[in-house]
Amino acid sequence: MHTAPHAKEKTSGRKKIGLALGSGGARGLAHIGVIKYLELSGIPIDYIAGTSMGALVGGFYAATEDIRALEDAFLRVKRKDMVPIGSMMRKRDGLMFRDPDLVRLLEERLKNATVEGCKIPFRAIATDVKNGDEVVLKAGHLEEAIRASVALPVIFHPVPHAGRLLMDGGFSNPIPADVVRAMGADFVVAVDVSSEWLDVSDGNVNIVDLYRALPNVISALEYQLSRRILKEADLVIRPPVLHHQWFDFHRAEEIIDAGRDEMHLHIKEVRAHAKYPAPPKTFAEKFFDFLADTGT
Repeated sequence: MHTAPHAKEKTSGRKKIGLALGSGGARGLAHIGVIKYLELSGIPIDYIAGTSMGALVGGFYAATEDIRALEDAFLRVKRKDMVPIGSMMRKRDGLMFRDPDLVRLLEERLKNATVEGCKIPFRAIATDVKNGDEVVLKAGHLEEAIRASVALPVIFHPVPHAGRLLMDGGFSNPIPADVVRAMGADFVVAVDVSSEWLDVSDGNVNIVDLYRALPNVISALEYQLSRRILKEADLVIRPPVLHHQWFDFHRAEEIIDAGRDEMHLHIKEVRAHAKYPAPPKTFAEKFFDFLADTGT
């Protein structure tokens, strides 16, 4: 049975490592690749905070320590499995997938999970609809916390929680490096998949086109907000995924691989600053190094 690094005995004297996983729609699938490579390298993750897609990936991993199950489910998502934007606008129930395996995985593995009961300490970030305040979700049903964090305005309904209405956390804290720091992390790795530009049509558009463009507009606004917050991070990695659109979940393999490859480039920096010695390389690591060196 696979054992996640966090379940292993902690190495004496090392710094505690926290992951801040940012918003970005399908680009956030890069978080899966980042976590995969940290696991492959034997680097424990002590704290996770996530916003929007970062909350989904981070919350699932924090609760289950099984990133491969989530990866496998997303790899099976095809373009036809995405709920058409028009239907999403009508339903607005927080669901964007019709793929039964992915929906079943999320429902079954998170059914009884709570934020405070996660195997790895976790926080989800949402935004108060009324005043725009950041809301750090520290307790309660994990699935509800994730739904609140991904509740993109106009497209999804806000989520009621403790007397508040909550929407996508990207409006208040798109890359929660400061939250991970406050949780106790000594070394904070922030994964930034936000876009700094707007990519909207300047021609004749209909309402569906505007809905499609909305996530890109929001992502650009979040990019500006995240510049201040990222000062709390010790390491910021930016997987090359900005050419992907918010709804490109059917391109999961390419996006996940981009996250993995980017983490590979920074793994020595993590080891050096987190004071975590490199174990003997596994065959898988040696093989991956060979592929990276040869450009295969």
